[in-house]
Amino acid sequence: FQISVLDWVNAWQHVPDIIHCHDHHTALIPFMMKNCYRYSNIRTVSSILTIHNAEYQGWMGWDRSNYLPEYNMWNWGLLDWKNTINPLASGIKCADKVTTVSPSYLEELRYMSNGLEDLFEYERGKCSGILNGIDADVWDPSTDTYISHQYALKQVEAGKAKNKMQLCEQFNLDFEKPLIVFIGRLVGEKGADLLPQVINDTFYFIGRKMNFLILGSGEPYVQRGLEDLLPISQYDYNVFIGYNETLSHVMYAGADFLLMPSRVEPCGLNQMYAMRYGTIPMVRRTGGLRDTVKDFGEPGGYGICYDYASVGDISHAVFRAVELYRDRKKISNIRGQIMQLDFSWESSVEQYIRLYESLS
Repeated sequence: FQISVLDWVNAWQHVPDIIHCHDHHTALIPFMMKNCYRYSNIRTVSSILTIHNAEYQGWMGWDRSNYLPEYNMWNWGLLDWKNTINPLASGIKCADKVTTVSPSYLEELRYMSNGLEDLFEYERGKCSGILNGIDADVWDPSTDTYISHQYALKQVEAGKAKNKMQLCEQFNLDFEKPLIVFIGRLVGEKGADLLPQVINDTFYFIGRKMNFLILGSGEPYVQRGLEDLLPISQYDYNVFIGYNETLSHVMYAGADFLLMPSRVEPCGLNQMYAMRYGTIPMVRRTGGLRDTVKDFGEPGGYGICYDYASVGDISHAVFRAVELYRDRKKISNIRGQIMQLDFSWESSVEQYIRLYESLS
């Protein structure tokens, strides 16, 4: 694929100013542009590599180097990382600029990047973190066609109540209790493997003072753990295994809180979607979650934050959510505050334009 892209670009009459690559799938392009004789016509074209998840690096053995067009063998070290061809590492070395999808994720990569920590530290001068945005037109509770009860900022309380009632009737939950939802992949990276124990412990130690509703699919053992809770958690817990776009929108609209106990979250979009709908995020301080959510206990704060992806920390966050829910005036003010936050692409686009201009 990468060779095809460069062959296509190489055939253009007009040479592009910049080629912007994403993750290891296209990370060999900067090396090939600069070192493969076949692409000498575009050797001076600038390149940017954006990293969405550094866990996946595309390692391959040197026996596959023959797939590359003939290149300057003196520069073989630009492909090598610990005696393998590592496309992501090569991209970091060869690209003119490197970006990540949030500022905090970039900082984390310097000490937790699946073996590339020293490389990120060495190349830090050309790296920057630019937060992803969301489509504010798609994620808008006043026009969202996926939900039956649309609402704007001034009707947030009534609108959320109607959508919550719909969810409670559909999933046999108690409308009077705070509704905490999880939407996403049921995998360890998202902290989903902790959910069964968190739900069980909070019901035992805090009491059945809240509802949990889970939507997602993933690791079979996580799915089984969540399904095993169903017989003992009637009226305050339910789970939908699978992907359902409509249900996810209704959950953002009807939930009181969104739980995101991620171990790794390079950017995270769900917390931004939730806040557009007045749903308060409960997030672990990592990656983009750290950059987008501020704890309500701090001046100007509006979310619930915790430091560790542990049953204890997450359970304490649930306790704080239950206590916050009792203060109807405060929770109403927070809903109004988060619905007015701007997570659109406007700011991100400006940063990317400045980055492009720095290479011209």
